[in-house]
Amino acid sequence: MNEVESKAAAEDLAKRLRLLLDVAVAETGSEPTYSQIAAFLEERGTNLSRSRWTYMVNGHRYVQDRALFDGLAAYFDVDTEFLLGAEGARAPDRVSAQLDLVRSMRAARVKSYAARTLGDISPNALEAISKFLDEEIVRT
Repeated sequence: MNEVESKAAAEDLAKRLRLLLDVAVAETGSEPTYSQIAAFLEERGTNLSRSRWTYMVNGHRYVQDRALFDGLAAYFDVDTEFLLGAEGARAPDRVSAQLDLVRSMRAARVKSYAARTLGDISPNALEAISKFLDEEIVRT
């Protein structure tokens, strides 16, 4: 794997990890902490340093540690192949459903913020903003 491929793989892994963190927030109401994740992994014989977690979740460096991926997949209750971004691996149904909910909630917050910030804006303009945001949700 060359440097460009490694950077792309690191960014792809970071996107999947952040997605799983968002799903965990939607399901439990709070984001799992590094300490919770590290303790879960340690119980299974896998070490995760804080710095490694940080660069994984931020896409700074690609990690190639199958035991770590297996442990993270178990923690988030997904297939390891999904976490690895394997060809043809798709998001589990519960992840897709939660992702749709997260997107809708974010769009609703943006709509609410726009309405408050823009103040006296015409109903037609608000409707246009809502329509645009709804279309963005469908595309992503």
